[in-house]
Amino acid sequence: MAQPGKPRIVLATAWSEMRALLIEHRVRLLIGLVLLLINRAASFVAPFCVKVLFDTVIPHHRLDLLTDIGLFVVAAALVDSATGFAIAQLLGVAAQRAINDLRKNIYDHVLRLPVRSFDATQSGVLISRIMTDAEGVRNLVGTGIVQLVGGLFTGLTAITVLFYVSWQLTSGMIVLLAIFGGVLSLAFSRLRPVFRERGKINAEITGRLNETLGGIRIIKAYAAEPRERTVFARGVDALFTRIRTTMTGISGVTAFSTLVIGLVSVLVMQVGARGIIAGSMTTGDLMFYIFMTALVAGPVFQIASIGTQITEAFAGLDRIRELRKQITEDADDEGKAPCPPITGAVAFQDVSFAYDPGRPVLKGITFEAKPGTTTALVGSSGSGKSTLVSLVMAFNRPYQGQVLVDGRDLATIGLRDFRRNLGVVMQDNFLFDGTIADNIAFARPAAPRSEIEAMAAIASCDEFIRGFPNGYDTIVGERGIKLSGGQRQRVAIARALLANPAILILDEATSSLDSESEAKIQAGLEALRRGRTTFVIAHRLSTIRSADQILVLEGGEIVERGTHDELIARDGRYRLLHDRQFKIERERFINPGEELAGEPKRLAGAATR
Repeated sequence: MAQPGKPRIVLATAWSEMRALLIEHRVRLLIGLVLLLINRAASFVAPFCVKVLFDTVIPHHRLDLLTDIGLFVVAAALVDSATGFAIAQLLGVAAQRAINDLRKNIYDHVLRLPVRSFDATQSGVLISRIMTDAEGVRNLVGTGIVQLVGGLFTGLTAITVLFYVSWQLTSGMIVLLAIFGGVLSLAFSRLRPVFRERGKINAEITGRLNETLGGIRIIKAYAAEPRERTVFARGVDALFTRIRTTMTGISGVTAFSTLVIGLVSVLVMQVGARGIIAGSMTTGDLMFYIFMTALVAGPVFQIASIGTQITEAFAGLDRIRELRKQITEDADDEGKAPCPPITGAVAFQDVSFAYDPGRPVLKGITFEAKPGTTTALVGSSGSGKSTLVSLVMAFNRPYQGQVLVDGRDLATIGLRDFRRNLGVVMQDNFLFDGTIADNIAFARPAAPRSEIEAMAAIASCDEFIRGFPNGYDTIVGERGIKLSGGQRQRVAIARALLANPAILILDEATSSLDSESEAKIQAGLEALRRGRTTFVIAHRLSTIRSADQILVLEGGEIVERGTHDELIARDGRYRLLHDRQFKIERERFINPGEELAGEPKRLAGAATR
């Protein structure tokens, strides 16, 4: 049963997804259906031959008909086996192609979702949507749906023939099948939400498992293995509960199917025997009826099995539908004019932004970054520095004000066009599991090796790269785990250099470097910034002395702005951060008591300037 508050499957939209798939693969499905009908028609040959055998050949000693009967049965068997093989090949390939296409389609959609969607959803959940939920399509455009239709065709045809042989016997059988159909419908309605929950929990477990394996060093460092084992056990136990429920339901349906078939068999024996004794049926009629009953029983079992699979597929399609409902960040790009080459002029005009309504992170931000200049962002943790940079990169959109690039509202520029002009060195320095050369050339995969090595030299990573046995072809491992933090940082800087961007984002670009390594790449960073509009987030204030302007943020507002020398002379918030970092004792703070008493006043004064 669906639990209160849990989202339910919307059959109308799930059917819409299914209909789209059926239309897309209609040619193969139609061919498969024709082959299946031929296959099912061939299955009727044997019962007719049995009737002739018992009613004509044996009573009348017509041995001359045995050869013809044998040829008919062999021919039917050949048709049955050939069409069965063709169906498996044709529809099996169609199903795998559908799964392949659907996975690519979902993956493309996921890649185009805004960053906030990834922040709010575990990666394992998205992986499950792409890989696992798409797998259920096999039962819709593969043999599943065709076999379901074929089973219905065989059952209805057999029942029609059985009515002709004995309407009394067939009427009783239909009553039993009608009861079975009602139970089947009720069972599927109860199982469908459980299948949905099963997929959801499986996705959550996958997400947690992905996080655990990615953070294994932290887990071991804090001896947190027992806690993680408990969390994982709780998840798989919940999954097991859902699986047990579905297995119990499916087993119950199968057991009830067996009971119905047993009751039908009893009915056939009772009525058939009485009919032969009364002379209303021949032995051939009874044997024919038994064989035809088997053709009805087969589809009953098949419908029970395939119906469960299709129910699970519907649950997967419904989860895919939920994902597809999320609006992509480039949904409006189609109607936007092409973006000419960007010079790099960036301006914020009264920009405010909030992740949650009523809780603004940026408030009325206004500034201008001219082409080729460096703007440094300084402030305490949570002051809005990273959020401001995310607006520059169009990861988020302001709810008030405008972000202008070369005088154009960033919202009117196509995202791909704009981001081709970006170079980014993020704080976490994500590297892909490939070679060092591939990671440096990520923005320009076709870049020649000479350029890759030149950028690596500027970023001061050429030396340590050549120290590896495989040099630039060294595999860095998942997330670059085989490199040190400083090495990953320098590779990321080389990657940004090779991208040759008009707008450069440096988010703590030297945070993982020691003093010697930092000194080595400062010249390279200065060369990189030259001629580019650069935004630098830095806690090391020594790295931003040459910035054209420094914006000091507190509480989502710009409380100070100016060059390094101007802000030091102003003796405000920036000066306080500078003095704290470099531990410079100034004359007014010679007395520690005065320092403690005076600091709140200085902070209050800095916030008002």
